[in-house]
Amino acid sequence: MKNVKWTKLMALSLALLMPLIALGETPFGAAALSEGKTYTVEEMLTYAIQDEYLARAEYKVIMDAFGEQRPFINIMKAEGVHVQRLLPLFTAYGVTVPEDTALKHTVKPDSLAAAYEAGVTSKVNNIAMYEAFLKQEDLPDDVRAVFEALMRASGNHLRAFEGNANKQGMGNQNRAAGKGQQNNSNLNADENSEFMQGRGRRR
Repeated sequence: MKNVKWTKLMALSLALLMPLIALGETPFGAAALSEGKTYTVEEMLTYAIQDEYLARAEYKVIMDAFGEQRPFINIMKAEGVHVQRLLPLFTAYGVTVPEDTALKHTVKPDSLAAAYEAGVTSKVNNIAMYEAFLKQEDLPDDVRAVFEALMRASGNHLRAFEGNANKQGMGNQNRAAGKGQQNNSNLNADENSEFMQGRGRRR
């Protein structure tokens, strides 16, 4: 009788534990990529939109902690544009749009300087993800066009974060401040030319 109760208890414990294990092991966004691996269109679209979800969630967490300020407020809005740019591809290729669970994968930085560094890291990983996808020879033209546009936009955002990270104390403050302000002022214009007008190149 004791053995039966023990077996049932163990089974119940495992049943409760498995979802937590699965959640911890589930890859999300750019972190799901492996070097040299080939991906299906479904996988690429899923990881791409997850990474855009994640960037948007990260900037929200940062602004909740340190207040609304540039470049985070500009770039968070841009991430919403990125998501909208990806959505038609899900429809075109019959792929289910994944739920936005990005907030579970965020960590609040300890300082504003750390937040800028987190922004740099996020964009470096995002660009690397799109570079990996664009290396695939069988990538459909419409998917390629969107990925290229998103990667260029991430490059603009990366420069903005780098400028502000330098301004926070990484040296050359005057030069970095000017660079950060220039990039911040151009963010909305870049997004409009890249996405809202559907052009493949910046003005």
